[in-house]
Amino acid sequence: MANHNNKIGLWQGAALLATTLLGTSVFILPQMTINIAASNALYTWLGLTLAIIPVALVFGKLAGKYPHASGPAFFVQQAFGVVAGRTIGIIFLLVVPLGAPAAIIMTFQFVDSLISMPPVLQWFTQISVLVLLFVLNFRGIQISAKLQLGLTLIIVAIVAVLLGLSETSSTLTSTSPVVNSDIKLDLILVAAGLAFWSFLGIEAMAHLANDFENPEKDLLPALIIGCTIVGLIYLICTYLQIHNPNTEKLAIVGVFNQLLGGYGAPIIGVLGIAGGIATVNVYTASLARLAWSFSNDGVLPCYFKALNQYGVPVRALNTLLVIMAIVITVTFLTDKHLEDLITWVNGVFVIIYLASMLAAVKLLSRNQTPFIMAGCAFCVALMWGLGWQMSYALILILITAPLLHWQHKSAIKRASPVVATSK
Repeated sequence: MANHNNKIGLWQGAALLATTLLGTSVFILPQMTINIAASNALYTWLGLTLAIIPVALVFGKLAGKYPHASGPAFFVQQAFGVVAGRTIGIIFLLVVPLGAPAAIIMTFQFVDSLISMPPVLQWFTQISVLVLLFVLNFRGIQISAKLQLGLTLIIVAIVAVLLGLSETSSTLTSTSPVVNSDIKLDLILVAAGLAFWSFLGIEAMAHLANDFENPEKDLLPALIIGCTIVGLIYLICTYLQIHNPNTEKLAIVGVFNQLLGGYGAPIIGVLGIAGGIATVNVYTASLARLAWSFSNDGVLPCYFKALNQYGVPVRALNTLLVIMAIVITVTFLTDKHLEDLITWVNGVFVIIYLASMLAAVKLLSRNQTPFIMAGCAFCVALMWGLGWQMSYALILILITAPLLHWQHKSAIKRASPVVATSK
């Protein structure tokens, strides 16, 4: 496997992950979880943050020990064989038709807070974002990592200011909304099934392990730091929206206006748009790497093997962007619901995360077992919360696994030498 220029350090990696996880959803998902679980959404985010740490630790250990462009697919292949690994990789590729539109739709909720666009102009602008993604990825992910460090710091600063002002306001007025203290586990799990979207990106970083200066040393702490920062920000945003209720369509804009006297729409809008583009950018880079890796392994056509002068799989990148453009257009025409797209995508990633945790049982040392078991329990709980919405993931596996098994057996037969016999 070819190596790339390794230029991402610890803090750039943490920022890259944090911005990817905050991305499209930091100012939207808390509101959606409150709509499901009311004040129990706080328990959803607290539990999710604590539960994701062992998952991040396992991914960091795996990616540090087995840095490969195929990421989780490679881990599963090392543990359970070629067909299992390729199945995980292919369902990751096939989740793009749902994941990309969901991310773009979320991003354009922030656009709506800035300017009212007719639907056709929204579609055209969304397609234009794909051109920007090509520019950002053409020279590699390292430039994006540096830009996203600054974006992460700005988001953290604004959320910290809002929290400080909210607490000051509550102290001065001596009033705060009544929060229901009854813990409702069923609502927490349903909200967690949706909120899991916020932590999609850990596995994408595994695809980019070779872009780190020292993946074995830097990737694990980058994942832990990134996940911790992100979990705290989601928890704070949920707290702010519960304790500062308002009637704005985008609740965090109302919180900003209440506490800072206005300008919530442009500031939150710009940050939301930038974060959304950052999220799709990282997934674009990781999926292009995965397609390139599968091309080298013979799973996908050799057409995708080509690298440009910066070591970027440009044909895979271009093909991926074209598919995104087609899917965005279809999604625009059919007007799919955002919540359905998110939960179907989450179902696929729960399978990918669970498969990676099970692979870690065979690939990592026994002292990692408690973290691996905690990761498995987390995945099972999410599957329970998603319920029937796991069906998309299961259908993908039922279709792809037999086809990949047949492809692998056919390749073995073609490679077997013909032994001549004499009578």
